[in-house]
Amino acid sequence: MSIAKSYMPFKNPSFRGWIGTGREDITPPVGIFARNWGAAKHEVSAGVHLPLTLTCFSFQTDEKDAPLFLISADLGWWKSAADERQLREGILNALALEPYQLMFCLTHTHAGPSTFSEDANKPGGHFIIPYLESVKQAAISACKSALANASLATLSWNYSKCDLAKNRELPEEGTDRILTGFNVLKPADDTLLVGRLTDANGTIIGSIVNYACHPTTLGAANDLISPDYVGALRLVVEGSTNAPCLFLQGASGELAPAEQYSGDTTLADQYGRQLGYATLAALEAMQLPQTALEFTGVVESGATLAMWNKTTFLPDATKQAEMKLVSLPLKDLPTLAEIEAAWEQCTDHVIKERLWRQRGIRKTIGDGDTSNMPLWVWRLGDAVLVGQPNEAYAAFQQQLREQLAPAAVAVINIVNGYAGYLPPASSYHDQSYAVWQTPFAPGSLELLTASATAISQRMILSK
Repeated sequence: MSIAKSYMPFKNPSFRGWIGTGREDITPPVGIFARNWGAAKHEVSAGVHLPLTLTCFSFQTDEKDAPLFLISADLGWWKSAADERQLREGILNALALEPYQLMFCLTHTHAGPSTFSEDANKPGGHFIIPYLESVKQAAISACKSALANASLATLSWNYSKCDLAKNRELPEEGTDRILTGFNVLKPADDTLLVGRLTDANGTIIGSIVNYACHPTTLGAANDLISPDYVGALRLVVEGSTNAPCLFLQGASGELAPAEQYSGDTTLADQYGRQLGYATLAALEAMQLPQTALEFTGVVESGATLAMWNKTTFLPDATKQAEMKLVSLPLKDLPTLAEIEAAWEQCTDHVIKERLWRQRGIRKTIGDGDTSNMPLWVWRLGDAVLVGQPNEAYAAFQQQLREQLAPAAVAVINIVNGYAGYLPPASSYHDQSYAVWQTPFAPGSLELLTASATAISQRMILSK
């Protein structure tokens, strides 16, 4: 760091505008089809660990400005582009929105209900279509509530750390397979980004937690509906702030807790408290809204003391948003007809589940050599929010943070759709689940990163 830069005021990246919050319960009925694991012995949910929620924050420059809606829902992933499109377009139409104005983000719990309407003929499947309609209505209601209670507020960001996330790609001894589980020798991205919403009086009205870690604490042995660790995270943060906490799943393609696939909900609660306390520490470390530290001179004492004192600043009120389609190359994949034929003939329940998922992916991406994947980039003052529908690896967020510094960068997986994993090109020689599962060819993550970087840098430079 140069001497000149070291004398710059220290402040949290901020946005000043019209901000509102909304919250709805989206816990499904007990007995809904909820088989998310090939190794599971149950088909339907037997109860509820913690409620599933849908949280919405709205952002405007003033009360007449076209809003941006950031929604986080305690759901897993989409197996059908048609189901996701019907839900999202229902929200867009009800609120007269353009596609760039909405990011519908899933927390990625693996202990939630099926969101696949084609599972309707399975045990408990008759609940799915009505449930999806109820989620759509909940989203519309949460958006309307956010607009109704919106007021002039400040969104401030702070980077911190939490070591909940571990690398989950473990080489199997004696084979060339990569197991999906804790690799103690490989480092993981432990970056935690926390956003704090405060009203004109300095009262916290909401918080945002952006962290990359698969919610796979609860596995095949669990038959309870649960938001996984995200539920206890919210209980800790909301218990302290008395305001809604919105969770954004980061680029967690290869990241997960050390101990996972459990039937013990207390383990998920433990992990949630761990992330929750790290979030509270990050909130405590933040400057007051619109407050910075400014170098004010030198005081001669036993040591030569550099004095930094509080000063005020006016946060940036810039709001920009863009949606772009990025053409990603596809691997050489079996056709939809071939996958369906293999599924019909298969008798192994685990393999049959994999084929069912592959079928949904093939229907989503189409039969061409490339697939257009949407990318959302929002600029809110000194921060950039990047959302995309797939499971990007951590390199995506790490490179964006490096390229866009000093802006705060929130990177979000599983936004407005889903197709598959996005590993770095160097990972494609691995015999891993992510490489097997993804429909995307090597280089796709790098193409997405370049597009997100270019859009974000253009927005920042337009300041």
